[in-house]
Amino acid sequence: MAMPQNSTRENGFCFTQTLDFSCPSPHPSDSSRTFGAASGRDGCSTSLSNGITSSGAPSPSDSCAEPLCSSTPAEEETPLEEGIKYVSADGEELSCGWGGFTPGCLQLCNTSKGVLFFLCVASFLQGMTVNGFINTVITSIERRFDLRSYQSGLIASSYDIAACVCLTFVSYFGGNGHKPRWLGWGVLVMGLGSLLFALPHFTTGRYEARSAAEVGVCGGNQSLPCSQAASSLSAYRFVFMLGQFLHGMGATPLYTLGVTYLDENVKTSYSPVYIAVFYTAAILGPAAGYLVGGLFLNIYTEIGREIDIAPENTLWVGAWWIGFLGAGAASLLISIPILGYPQRLPGSQRYIVMRVSEAHQLKDGSHKKASDPDFGKTVKDLPRSVLLLLKNPTFIFLCLAGATEATLIAGMSTFGPKFLESQFSLSASEAATFFGYLVVPAGGGGTFLGGFLVNKFKLRCSGIIKLCLLCTVSSLLAIFIFFIHCPNMPMAGVTQMYDGSALPGGHLNLTAACNAQCGCLQETYSPVCGTDGIMYYSPCHAGCKKVSEDLRSGKKVYQECSCVTEALLPGPGGAEAGKCTSSCAKRPLLLCFMFVVILFTFLSSIPALTATLRCVSDRQRSFALGIQWIVVRTLGGIPGPIAFGSMIDKSCLLWQDQCGEQGSCYVYQNSAMSRYTLVAGLVYKVLGTTFFIVACLLYKPPPPESAPGSSDASENGTSDLQEHKPSLPAEEDI
Repeated sequence: MAMPQNSTRENGFCFTQTLDFSCPSPHPSDSSRTFGAASGRDGCSTSLSNGITSSGAPSPSDSCAEPLCSSTPAEEETPLEEGIKYVSADGEELSCGWGGFTPGCLQLCNTSKGVLFFLCVASFLQGMTVNGFINTVITSIERRFDLRSYQSGLIASSYDIAACVCLTFVSYFGGNGHKPRWLGWGVLVMGLGSLLFALPHFTTGRYEARSAAEVGVCGGNQSLPCSQAASSLSAYRFVFMLGQFLHGMGATPLYTLGVTYLDENVKTSYSPVYIAVFYTAAILGPAAGYLVGGLFLNIYTEIGREIDIAPENTLWVGAWWIGFLGAGAASLLISIPILGYPQRLPGSQRYIVMRVSEAHQLKDGSHKKASDPDFGKTVKDLPRSVLLLLKNPTFIFLCLAGATEATLIAGMSTFGPKFLESQFSLSASEAATFFGYLVVPAGGGGTFLGGFLVNKFKLRCSGIIKLCLLCTVSSLLAIFIFFIHCPNMPMAGVTQMYDGSALPGGHLNLTAACNAQCGCLQETYSPVCGTDGIMYYSPCHAGCKKVSEDLRSGKKVYQECSCVTEALLPGPGGAEAGKCTSSCAKRPLLLCFMFVVILFTFLSSIPALTATLRCVSDRQRSFALGIQWIVVRTLGGIPGPIAFGSMIDKSCLLWQDQCGEQGSCYVYQNSAMSRYTLVAGLVYKVLGTTFFIVACLLYKPPPPESAPGSSDASENGTSDLQEHKPSLPAEEDI
């Protein structure tokens, strides 16, 4: 029987696995019948891929089985990859389980959809923890452990540092190894990192927030002894960094081996959709982290202890640690089913056979080295693998474009809630919830839509890069919205003088005639909003002498505030605990365009990832993703939070004063914060646009004759391999 050969695929070698499409007829007149024999006839089975049989379990040596490639003698057969071999449906190699424990009920999950589900849960937990909870609680951690913004930026960057250290090793050896085991152990390590991140809450003493009722009013006991223990709390940043380091180690296989494992086990045209669903879960994770983390921040960090300050008070520290305990436990549980998956799913071989190469063609033809079946299995091939990728200009510029996008994503995801908190005069929990509302539809929707568009229009590699370019240009135009900003709420002694005049030389002056006799301390920051619409550093700095509680709102209300004057009423006015509410008219416009920037930034993420997978040869896909993540994190993910944190520190108006030492920032200048964001956004978006243009211009697709049949035939299921095949379980369903 004349069988189709895979002599010109991008793998460049013949498969030794047997694909039995028919049983040889005993009559010579039936010898021309191919691909059409009914399964089970004469005791034979139709076996189209490893582990897929219609009846019986014939050995590859049976008369019903013939090799897909007949050009390689049986005695010289070389397996495609370690662990890839023909097995029957009941073979342990393709069964889902742990060791010898492979119950039949688990085999219902032994499909591409089952893998997708568990990987989505893992990516959801990773995104919720690393990009959700951590970014949500960053203000609370700064306040609780006396950290500055650049130090919290180092905590955020520790994740990317760990990823860079592990990526080469994991992607190179894991790409040729048992991917689900790498993935499962990675998720387990990630869970341990979450538990470690919550540890400082249980090893430090109780958080003592001095309420305004104790030291805040004018004439009260203003003594605030300096505590030497307070400054030592900043050393806990190293525990947070270690926890983030474990997060980075554990998540390294997830976005390299996880993506290629999905890509290898589904049809090529459906791969972008599967990957988009996977990444959508990773985007919804941070959104859930912002929303759930914001709810936890409304719970006082010392659970069960009564406190007379509200969440709006800047001394409030919420229960930042609860989310990490839950996410850590969930990660440990989800790692168990992932560890049970086989190296390849049953039925995956047919997708490998049908794949058409779109790898970038090098002028010297060195890209053909990756076609060697033994290439990439030993350490000595590592330098050659790196060299092949470095000689691929399309891959290099896609990596650089990804790094520019990652810088903005990392910076804005870390300090986005703080940006909203300052611009709109919100509490930390309100800002986190707002940012979550932006990320859910914009980030999640953009990620899924990107994969859907690639699949819908059947885009090839060059078309995918052009789609990325269009998305980047759109977000570049939208980022000009940061020309506008919401003005700072007026704050006596910080943004203006107590009498409303401008500060001389921009220097802080919290003391005025109205509070000179109060003996106020700068260490006690508890802002109040006066009835005159002006914020004051504390009730003491507002000259307030009496305090009560509003039974309706639960907030502290202060009376007889000598610094608060009302035009219509004679005598001193009053004040309410918390920041003044911002009535910025530009708020809807700013939020709308921030939504557009996030949408188009994430819209290009899956197409860019798909282009990376297609512009390299099959055997280098995992390693290529690993190298890309190293470039993205080294140039983008690591410096992003640090650079944004430093820029935000430059826009600080009011620093915390801890016995003469500078602590975290209390008040930022909104105009400077918007200006720095605009400059950073323009620089990186212009660079990203340039890199996508160069990648598109330098991409050299393989000639049409490099694959048997037209590419459309392979993609749309009309190639010889698919046209005459017998009926199989539906493979068109997603």
